Amino acid sequence: MGWLILVYKVPSEPSRARVAVWRELKRLGGLYLQQAVCILPARPDTVAALLAVRHRIEGLGGTSYYFEVDDVGEAQEKDLIDGFRELSGKEYAEIVRECEAKFTKEIEFERFRGNYTFEEAEEIRQDLEKIKRWRERVGARDWFGAAGAETVDAWLVRCKDLLEQFEADVYERTGGADATRA
Repeated sequence: MGWLILVYKVPSEPSRARVAVWRELKRLGGLYLQQAVCILPARPDTVAALLAVRHRIEGLGGTSYYFEVDDVGEAQEKDLIDGFRELSGKEYAEIVRECEAKFTKEIEFERFRGNYTFEEAEEIRQDLEKIKRWRERVGARDWFGAAGAETVDAWLVRCKDLLEQFEADVYERTGGADATRA
């Protein structure tokens, strides 16, 4: 397996420039070996994405060095793969926390308040769609099959079921009338 290594330097001020580069590399699924040294598996999509990041770094007044490495040795490759799995696993765990602590609690809270409106149901549906898109992004960069994907998928089914029940309750309580026409 091949690897892409990016070593970069961005001016310390403004700090938002450093954060923007860091955020972009994290969004790509980059694993930081140390500060300003990031590694990704060599794939056509990551090659193109790193080129775009390098242009951004240059536009911010920084510099970067890009290396393609074909062989890092069996032990180091295992460590890298474990590192990528850990990154994805943490993201999966965060999605589960979002489902547990936020999504389900939101429905419980709206039931407690008696807020059975179409608008609230639609807002909760949008929250679920955001979580689904997050799951897709994490899955797309989970190149090595991290633990947690199945747990997330089970939670997404549970959240969908909770939302559908809430929507059915909204329909029942409003008589199916759209609140904007009432």
